[in-house]
Amino acid sequence: MIVRDKPNALQLFFVIRGSVVPLILPQIIFVTLLGVAVAAAQYYYPSIFPDFTLAPLALLGLALSLFLGFRNNACYDRWWEARKQWGQLIVDSRSLSRQVTSYIDGKAEGGAEVQRRMVYLTIAFNHALRHQLRKSDPWDDIGKYVEAEDIEPLRQSQNLADCLLRLMGRKLGTCRHKKLLSDFLLQSLDDHITSMGSVQAACERIQNTPLPFAYMLLVQRTAYLYCFILPFGIVASQGLVTPLFCAIVAYTFFGLDALSEELEEPFGLSTNDLALSAMTRTTEINLLEVLGETELPQAIQPQKGRLE
Repeated sequence: MIVRDKPNALQLFFVIRGSVVPLILPQIIFVTLLGVAVAAAQYYYPSIFPDFTLAPLALLGLALSLFLGFRNNACYDRWWEARKQWGQLIVDSRSLSRQVTSYIDGKAEGGAEVQRRMVYLTIAFNHALRHQLRKSDPWDDIGKYVEAEDIEPLRQSQNLADCLLRLMGRKLGTCRHKKLLSDFLLQSLDDHITSMGSVQAACERIQNTPLPFAYMLLVQRTAYLYCFILPFGIVASQGLVTPLFCAIVAYTFFGLDALSEELEEPFGLSTNDLALSAMTRTTEINLLEVLGETELPQAIQPQKGRLE
């Protein structure tokens, strides 16, 4: 995720980091060169291209704009839904840890250990879900937060995050058997675990249900077709400035398409994806503070205007 001050009017035209220009630069260059070739041909051979009406281009451009706008809105909805789900996970993690340390008597036999294990498993779940969504190895982050006897079952699990939730449920069951919690408080804590499971399911839904490929194909084909025929349609009226208009249109259409592709997968490591590592680290620090620990990991800071 890009974290930087808003550029001024002059800087706005030269900002590269965080923009989609590097992704679409080949398309912009190609369309611009095509515009240069068409403009040069028109300049040296004025009668080579007839004076076309711009009505077909206007209609096609309007249709393409609607398609791109709809796709961009759909992709942004996925990105925003993912951010809301992670916000809910942060709320559930903090609330669960607060209730565990408040309602379970730390002076009772095994009470302090249950508090610590529940908070640790909550931290491990946050890390596990992030790594699951990013398809990376989680053990460097969660190994220190799970008990040695649980590591092998967790490694064999097909869904690590869900397995951690089951461990948390069993810990609550142990609290009930040892009478460390009343039925009412047990239900309240279990509701937070259920909510964390709902967040996981929602994130899996977003990740495993991309926008229909046929729709993406239609938009991209139409964008390429429009940009290829654009210089031929406007060269008679625009002359030598045709390449400039071609570059602007290519930047707009291909840029929206590239941005939509990034927002469609909000859990990755692309420039505009969610800062899951930073959010997970923040939750980790908050929960360790709940336990009164003083050796806390450092918060993740933006590097060159980018926060992962």
